[in-house]
Amino acid sequence: MGRGLVAMLTRLGATPNRVTLLGLVLVAVSCVAYLLHRNSFWFGVSLAISMSCDALDGALARAQGSVTKFGGYLDAVVDRYEEIAAFLAIAWVTGWWLMCFLTVTGATLTSYNKARLAIEIPVDNKAWPDLLERPQRMVLLFAGLLLDPFLPLPEWLGDRFLFLVLCALALLTHVTAIQRFLRARRNLDAASR
Repeated sequence: MGRGLVAMLTRLGATPNRVTLLGLVLVAVSCVAYLLHRNSFWFGVSLAISMSCDALDGALARAQGSVTKFGGYLDAVVDRYEEIAAFLAIAWVTGWWLMCFLTVTGATLTSYNKARLAIEIPVDNKAWPDLLERPQRMVLLFAGLLLDPFLPLPEWLGDRFLFLVLCALALLTHVTAIQRFLRARRNLDAASR
């Protein structure tokens, strides 16, 4: 994230945790606006801007020397709420409840599988090269929202590009969750020996 923006936020007295919570508020506002205007392009733009706080809070914490375990925990919890809110708004507007449910559960299980393993044994946070991490999920979601109005699909493919992206996300989030489950099993087996 740009040093100038981080320096400006520091001068304004912003803290990393406030930036994290601001991101959550902005995502909630974006979701409510989407319920009203129902334009996927503008929802994609507003979500991309709102969720940029996810990168900004960490950069601010490092620049201020205020990295804390609670800040990392808060960031992870807020990330889950932001994803849930975004997919709830999409389901509400489109009626694609099943695809949104599958995507949210896959994303949540991806996060949970690693976090739950960390309760059992020490976990290296860097050694998890899984298929669809949160940044990749968000890029796919943003692309689906932004391109949806411009890429109509044949009816047999779901009629809308966003639906196709949601199907891919639903599948790939669960593949990622299973990857993590299998890695956790290998790690637990190795720790038991």
